Amino acid sequence: MADVFRALDDETRRLILDELVARNGQTLFEICGVLVSRHGVSSTRQAISQHLAVLEEAGLVVTERRGRSKFHYFDGGPLTAITRRWPATGRDPS
Repeated sequence: MADVFRALDDETRRLILDELVARNGQTLFEICGVLVSRHGVSSTRQAISQHLAVLEEAGLVVTERRGRSKFHYFDGGPLTAITRRWPATGRDPS
């Protein structure tokens, strides 16, 4: 579970997840393009690839190879595990 928290601790990785939730099954090239155009993130393809690797290690992203292309998909399973560990109690936090 620590790797999930570490993966979510970075703004760029959270943006990547947001974009995969909006449109699953994107390639590295597509992810880089949308990060630049929608969010002004000008990281290199290598840096985005490293972010994707962290997300994949945490189980938040799964990949599928088709030919020379690698497609990235969001997997919310690890987030579900977190909510099972600390479920909402329904109490008012104040």
